[in-house]
Amino acid sequence: MKVIFLKDVKGRGKKGEVKDVAVGYAQNFLIKQGLAVEATPGNMKSLDNQKKKEQQAAAEEVTEAKQLKEKIESLTVELTAKSGEGGRLFGSITSKQIADELKKTHKIKVDKRKIVLDDAIRSLGVTKVPLKLHQDVTATVDVHVKEGN
Repeated sequence: MKVIFLKDVKGRGKKGEVKDVAVGYAQNFLIKQGLAVEATPGNMKSLDNQKKKEQQAAAEEVTEAKQLKEKIESLTVELTAKSGEGGRLFGSITSKQIADELKKTHKIKVDKRKIVLDDAIRSLGVTKVPLKLHQDVTATVDVHVKEGN
């Protein structure tokens, strides 16, 4: 019996896949548990429509990320910190501080986990920091650390 999986079933199939399984297994387990539906022409058509919607949503997500990239790359985030001799900071500038400053001054909400900072910024000056906005889109923002009181 052909079924369309509604959820991932370990060892059998992933969500959205169409597979042949034993009739008893399909009727007594998969369909009863709500893990799959029978692969009728109507269900197949709704599966195709759902896949098209998901592709369209993914394309829109990439477009939004590219627009945000252009906006971010024209900005400079300015932070102040106490520093000692030679421009070394007493503390450090973290990805959370950069995200908070972006939100506060430029009204751009970026998750701190998307800021790819190998190590915290520990010196004065301008540092280019990459932001992973999407799987395929990475922006670079300039972070200017100035002497503070």
